[in-house]
Amino acid sequence: MKPHPQAPTTISPHGANENRVAADSSATLQINEIFLSVQGESTHAGRPCAFVRLTGCNLRCSWCDTAYAFYEGRRMTIAEVLAAVESFGCPLVEITGGEPLLQDGVYALMTALLDSAREVMLETSGASDIGRVDSRVIKIVDVKCPGSGESERNLWSNLDLLGPRDELKFVIADRADYQWALRAIEEHSMHSRGHEILMSPVHGVLDPQKLAAWMLEDRVDARLQLQIHKLIWGADRRGV
Repeated sequence: MKPHPQAPTTISPHGANENRVAADSSATLQINEIFLSVQGESTHAGRPCAFVRLTGCNLRCSWCDTAYAFYEGRRMTIAEVLAAVESFGCPLVEITGGEPLLQDGVYALMTALLDSAREVMLETSGASDIGRVDSRVIKIVDVKCPGSGESERNLWSNLDLLGPRDELKFVIADRADYQWALRAIEEHSMHSRGHEILMSPVHGVLDPQKLAAWMLEDRVDARLQLQIHKLIWGADRRGV
């Protein structure tokens, strides 16, 4: 499908050259989509970024905006994914989902991307063990608040596995989520760990002005985050 001239470029997974990488690149992954856009979240927001979205998720967050990634996708070898990413000529790559850590081949993919001199980010839920992730990967770990319906799935041991460049994200649906996040930050000594803490209002549910007012009132040492890709292309646009 030809991309819209004003939209981020999305490519088809067909036609990549498997001979461009090492032999172990024949391992396959279920890929939902690969596209070029701007980074919409984290402290890297606004940077051009190539996205690799993997199929599948073991959570069902109430506010999920990528439910199409639960099942849709096709098998691609690691070599095909690398060639697709290379075609964009973009040094920043994000691995996302769904929940990308559910597929065993994702670890080899991330390492291969790093070895090709790319900066690699991983968007993952707080319910998946990050212990096997290459230490060079920038991990954005989503700590699930009660409003998601999945807060009991948080794997708190992940906090001890974070590196200095990794970030923690709270998606906030309401005042109760916000207060829960403050308690979690304090109880797990998140500030003392030195990681960037992000607070993101659920798009179309919580007015960002409310979250900003709460954070200012409480002098919260965290970063308010908006999903800028939704501000640019709309909340329902895929491939952004």
